[in-house]
Amino acid sequence: MRNLVFYSLLCFILFFSNQLTAQKDQSTTGHEIEIQIDALQDTSLILGHYFNQRMYVDDTTQINANGKAIFTGKESLPEGIYVVYLPSKNYFDLLVGEDQNFSVSVDTANLVRSMKIEGAQQTRKFNDYQRFIMDRQEEAKALQHKMQQAGPDTPEGKQFQSQLQSINKKVKAKWEQLINDNPGSMLAVFLKGIQEVEIPEFSLPENSTNPDSLLRVKKYNYYRNHYFDNLNLSDNRLLRTPFFARKLENYFSSVLPQIPDTLLKESINVIEQSREDEEMFQFLVSFLFNYANDSQIMGMDKLLVGLAEKYYLSGEAEWADEEFLEKLETRVKEIKPTLLGSKAYDLKMQDYQGQFHRLHEVVAPATILVFWETDCGHCKKVIPKLNEIYQDKLMDKGVEIFAVYTQGNQPEWTEFIEEHELYDFINVLDPYRHTEFRENYDIKSTPMIYVLGQDKKIIGKRIAVEDLPGFIGHYLKNQDNF
Repeated sequence: MRNLVFYSLLCFILFFSNQLTAQKDQSTTGHEIEIQIDALQDTSLILGHYFNQRMYVDDTTQINANGKAIFTGKESLPEGIYVVYLPSKNYFDLLVGEDQNFSVSVDTANLVRSMKIEGAQQTRKFNDYQRFIMDRQEEAKALQHKMQQAGPDTPEGKQFQSQLQSINKKVKAKWEQLINDNPGSMLAVFLKGIQEVEIPEFSLPENSTNPDSLLRVKKYNYYRNHYFDNLNLSDNRLLRTPFFARKLENYFSSVLPQIPDTLLKESINVIEQSREDEEMFQFLVSFLFNYANDSQIMGMDKLLVGLAEKYYLSGEAEWADEEFLEKLETRVKEIKPTLLGSKAYDLKMQDYQGQFHRLHEVVAPATILVFWETDCGHCKKVIPKLNEIYQDKLMDKGVEIFAVYTQGNQPEWTEFIEEHELYDFINVLDPYRHTEFRENYDIKSTPMIYVLGQDKKIIGKRIAVEDLPGFIGHYLKNQDNF
C-alpha cells in the first residue's frame, strides 16, 4: 500500500495551495503593502501566507536604501494571516483583510511591539491584539512564578491563582469584544477559530454508579460533538491561518478513536460541511485522503478506500488528473478484498503430499494466514520465529496456521519445512496460480501475514510475528467487538 504513497497527490496539494492563493475571488482594487524597516537597506523581503501548517511564498521584493519595501499587485490577496520574512530569519505576522492598501513600520529590536500600521483598520486591530496578548502572557508568567514559590495551596498561592483566572477572563472578554465589533471580518474568523470549545458543567443523577467515568464520557462527547463550533468549514479564509490544519489533524488523530469506520463517517461529515466553498472542499478531501494514506495504523486503508470511492472515483474530485485517478482505481481494487471485516477469499491448495486443503474449512477460533517463499531473506527469519511463537503461545489455544508458499519450487519448499520442522502448519502451495492468491490478498512482498477470525473474516493484517500472541489473545477475549 505505502509503496504507492500517492506522491502525485501530495505534490498536487502544494501546487494547489499556491494556485488558489493566486486565483481566489480577486477584486479590482489589488493590493499595496508598504513595509518600512529602517535597520535594513538594499536587501530582500518575503511575503508569504500560512497554509496546512506551512508557509508559502507569495512575493519577494527589494528593500531600498531608505529601508522601504513595497509588495504590490493588480489583484487582491486572499484574506488570511500572512508572514513578512526578514533576511535575518525573523518574521512577523500580518492580518490581510478586505483593505489591502496600507503601510507598516517596524523596529527589528521588537517587531510586534514596535509595529505601526496606517490604512487598514483590521490589520491594526490584529496587531493591537498581539500586543495585548503579549502583555497578558508576561503577567501570567510572573504570577505563575510567584505561585510556584509560595506554593499553590497556600493563601498567597490561591491569591495568585485567582489573579491568573482574572487574566483569563480579560483575554476572553477581549476576544468577545473584537468578534462582536468586527462581525464577518478576517479578524473575527481568526479570533473565534483559535478558541477551544468550552465544556459546560454536567450534573448527574443521585446515586450514579462510577460518576467520575460518567462525567468523563459526557465531557468527551460534548467536546467531540462541538469541536468545530467556532470554525465555519465553508469559509476558506481559515485555510490561511496557522491553526486550522493543526486543529483538523488533532480532531482526527487525537479526539476521535482510531477506528476506520468512525473516521470515515466523521471525514464525510466534515467534508460535506464545506461544499459551499470549492477551495475548502478541495482542501478537506485532499487533506483527509492523505491522512488515511499516511497512517501507520492497521486497517486505515478502509478510510482511504471510502474517501476514494466517494470523492475521487465518483468524479467529484475534478482537480485530480486522469493518471492519478487510474492508479487510484487500480489500487482500490487491489486492497478492497483485504479490508478489515471482509470475508477472506477462500483458497483451495495442495500440500507437498498432494492432499488438498481449503482455507474456509479450517476449524479454529483464529487462523494465521501467511504467505512466504524460500528466496525471501526476511521469510527465512520470520517463518521459523513464527513456528517458535506458535508452539509456545498459540497452538494450545486452538489457533491454526495456513502457510502459503508463493513459489513453484517444491524441493526447496519441502526441504525448508523439514529443516525447521514446520509440521504443525497447514503447508500448501498453488504452483499454477489457479487461486489467484496474489491478486486476492494483495501480495506484493513477502512475508505477508493476515489473521482471520472464526468466521474467516479478516481481523488483522501486516502484523509482526512478535505481536501475534497479544493480538490474537485480545481477539479471543473480545470477539464480540471485532
